[in-house]
Amino acid sequence: MAQFVSFDPAVKVIGQSMLLFANAMDFGREERIEILDRHGLTNLDENGWYDLQKCLNAFKELSEGVWASTLFIIGKEIPAKAKFPPQIDTIEKALYSINIAYHMNHSEGDIGSYDVTEFDVVKRKAVMVCRNPYPSDFDRGILIAMVDRFKPEDSAGSEVLLDLSKESRLNGADSCTYLISW
Repeated sequence: MAQFVSFDPAVKVIGQSMLLFANAMDFGREERIEILDRHGLTNLDENGWYDLQKCLNAFKELSEGVWASTLFIIGKEIPAKAKFPPQIDTIEKALYSINIAYHMNHSEGDIGSYDVTEFDVVKRKAVMVCRNPYPSDFDRGILIAMVDRFKPEDSAGSEVLLDLSKESRLNGADSCTYLISW
């Protein structure tokens, strides 16, 4: 599979996620709402469940137009607007919580996953494998926002890079691997 293609036609996504797509930022909101409408995602209820493929079709349309860079921004806005339990207070816990949140917001069938495959608190590095049908830039946005929000105060900066030595959704694979540092 590649990005924008659901692993399973039965998968649903919660309306709150679709509303974040529309409302991630003020600029371009009307255009994003029109894109959702064109894909049958109208009058969204934040607690309703919607066909993931329709959502992915909206993401794809957004990626093909002048709004392509918006996918990264939308990804960054999701963790920025999300509420986290008080026990999520370190970068390690935050990275592992992404998979839990993903499963809370998707249902039915093979939805994919976000898996931390390496974590080194001393070297301040991690590896995350994102096995899902979402756009690569969207995932990178989520990851950089999580790292920036939960990195230690003495961290000089952060970086999330697509591991080009691995297959990725950009070339038809089921996942993308990201090298994370802080």
